Amino acid sequence: MLNLIARGYRRKEIASLLQLSPHTIVNHIRHIYEKLEVSSRNEAVYEACQQGLIRIYE
Repeated sequence: MLNLIARGYRRKEIASLLQLSPHTIVNHIRHIYEKLEVSSRNEAVYEACQQGLIRIYE
């Protein structure tokens, strides 16, 4: 899911792609933020890249 966030997909788009409810996506994103200790999409993507969890450029 973090890869989709990094690519700029919105919550509703992610929900549709993963066939989950938008509410579930919000909860997952909140947990990602908590684990990465961040408070925004940009911070989450940056921190995930720094930790090697995702790669933006391939």
